[in-house]
Amino acid sequence: MNLTPKTLITATLISACSFVSFHLYAQPRSMDTTSHVNEPRKLFIDVHQLEPGKVKFEAVAGAHAKDIATEGKYGVQFLKYWVDENKGLVYCLSSAPDSASIRNTHAEAHGMLPDHIYEVTDGTEAALKGDQHLFLDVHYFGAGNVTLQAVAAAHQKDLATQKKYGVNFINYWVDEKQGLVMCLAQAKDSSALIQTHKEAHGLLPAAVSEVKQGQ
Repeated sequence: MNLTPKTLITATLISACSFVSFHLYAQPRSMDTTSHVNEPRKLFIDVHQLEPGKVKFEAVAGAHAKDIATEGKYGVQFLKYWVDENKGLVYCLSSAPDSASIRNTHAEAHGMLPDHIYEVTDGTEAALKGDQHLFLDVHYFGAGNVTLQAVAAAHQKDLATQKKYGVNFINYWVDEKQGLVMCLAQAKDSSALIQTHKEAHGLLPAAVSEVKQGQ
C-alpha cells in the first residue's frame, strides 16, 4: 500500500457537554420510512469532541436513547458508538440517506451536533474475543491519497501480523474523499496496535483512542 501520511487534520472543536448515539445493526428497529423508502442508504461515522475527562459512558448512552427515539423521523439508523472518556471523544456509526439527516436527528434529540461527519465504506467485521481493551485509531492521508483497494490490502497485512502482538482487528472504515481511515481493534495496549501497523505496512495512526463500545 503506497500511501504517504500527510499532516494531521486540525483537532476538532470542543463542545460543552456530553452526548451521542447508536445501535447494533444486528438488532433492527421499526422505522418510519414513509418519506425515506426510496432513498439510498449510506454509512457514516460522526465524531464529537467533548470536554476531556468529563464525558461519561452512561451520559452518552442516555443521549443515544434519545437519538433512537428520533431517528425514524429522518430515516436514520444508529448502529454502534464508541466513547473515549479520557479524551472526551465520541464516535458514532450510522446508516442514513445523507449527513443532514444525522445532524437533524441529533439536533432534535438532544441538540448536540457532531464536529465532523465522514461518509465511509467498511470492511468485513470480525468477532470480539475475550475482554481485551478496545481501541479505535485514526489515519489521515489527505484527500485523494487513499483508496479502498489499498486499505483492504494493508488490512490483510495487519491480519497476517496481529497474532504476534496479541491484537484482534475487528473492522475498518474508509472515507476516500477526505483521505481518512479508522481501525477498530482489541489489544493489551495501544503500543501493541501501533507495533502491528508498523511491522505490517509502516502506516502509523495519527491518533489512538481507548474506547468503550455501545450498541
